[in-house]
Amino acid sequence: MRTFLVRTFMTGFVLAGPCLRVATATESGASVYPVGAETVLPGLAPDPGTSVLANFDLFYQANALADGQGHSAVSGFHFRLGGVAFKFEHNWGVHVFGGTLISYVAQPILYEHLDGGLGSGNKTGFSNTILEPAAVAYRRGALHWWYGMDFFTPGFSYNKTDLVNIGQHNAAMAPAAAFTYLPTHGTEISSKFQYIVNGQNNQTLYHSGNEFIWEYDVMQNIARKIAVGGNGYYYQQTTNDLQNGVIAGSGNRGRDLAVGPEIRAHVGHLALIAKYQRDTLVRNKAIGNAFWLEMAIPIGRGE
Repeated sequence: MRTFLVRTFMTGFVLAGPCLRVATATESGASVYPVGAETVLPGLAPDPGTSVLANFDLFYQANALADGQGHSAVSGFHFRLGGVAFKFEHNWGVHVFGGTLISYVAQPILYEHLDGGLGSGNKTGFSNTILEPAAVAYRRGALHWWYGMDFFTPGFSYNKTDLVNIGQHNAAMAPAAAFTYLPTHGTEISSKFQYIVNGQNNQTLYHSGNEFIWEYDVMQNIARKIAVGGNGYYYQQTTNDLQNGVIAGSGNRGRDLAVGPEIRAHVGHLALIAKYQRDTLVRNKAIGNAFWLEMAIPIGRGE
């Protein structure tokens, strides 16, 4: 039982919505989900009867906001985000459909600063809460996987006239699945897939389009408890944004391919991760760099 190899992904950080008057993917170019968070052993779950407590720290900076052709849409655009999030996940040890039942909840706290050419703003607060009431996790030898349905609550505080808001002011849900191939020695291969179906922001009557997200990592052990490799994600908005029931602009569909290095180390049962992601091939979204520090520790003895 390798309880220290826990699923250490964060489901809380969001590039929250600056109210820029330009065409951007989803409302303000943001998402209820922190794209790029789940690149660390995303297919693993805690052992039956155990829990995982995870902490995630993020710094994101962007100096450009891309339009539909990838060109800069706002002169003088500068965005900075710092955040910390906590996630608690539990494996109930209940056997269903040949696997075991897991649940989790995550909550981030963010600080944001925006200079958008139309002024500047700062805000600190709670972002969208992410809930997974019931997912089913499996393990067959070196292969781990799970599937379930994530639910996203609206952000805690929202004012449509503010330049900066923490989180998106709409509910959403997402069927999700992930796998991790983790041999005792050799190369780890992992991916997570989800499809986010957004609700409407009832203050602005803006309905963000649906989003397909693929997150991945490929890691190689260079020592018994140290692995290095690459990580990233592909983001594609699949349906148009709507404003008052009418297609907003040209639909404002976003795209982003992010890539970067990752290192993972284990100290006893504690997992420590550092990773970097660079945005490329961006359309209708911010172009920037993300720096992550993550930590997770299992709780309990298990079955």
